[in-house]
Amino acid sequence: MRDNRPPYWRQRQAMEALGAAREVAGTSLIASPRRSARPGRFFTVHLGFTAPDLASAREFAVGYAEALSVLRSELALGASALSPAEAWQQAERLFCGASGPDGERCVDVAGHPGFHHAPGPGGLGWGDGD
Repeated sequence: MRDNRPPYWRQRQAMEALGAAREVAGTSLIASPRRSARPGRFFTVHLGFTAPDLASAREFAVGYAEALSVLRSELALGASALSPAEAWQQAERLFCGASGPDGERCVDVAGHPGFHHAPGPGGLGWGDGD
């Protein structure tokens, strides 16, 4: 490998060399892309772990998903699912995901009793409760 520079080093060199001229003109020498950016796509991460039975695995999976959503706010918590390692096609939802009156989704575990709850402290509750 001849050099180990980032891929856009030529553009940066041109910008640095013409820095004073660019400030005078007020525009960049590098045009924006002609095509619009592609819309975001949905991707899935699979985490493997061991558990003695399905109920324990479900608890672990809910804990892992909630912990990851705290670390990364863009994580789609409602899209979390659990399946045996050898049977990906048998995935089951971990969270309720019921639609609320204001477009929010229920963040309680799947099959929970009582009201549905929106995310966050003091989130809206709706539905048939106890």
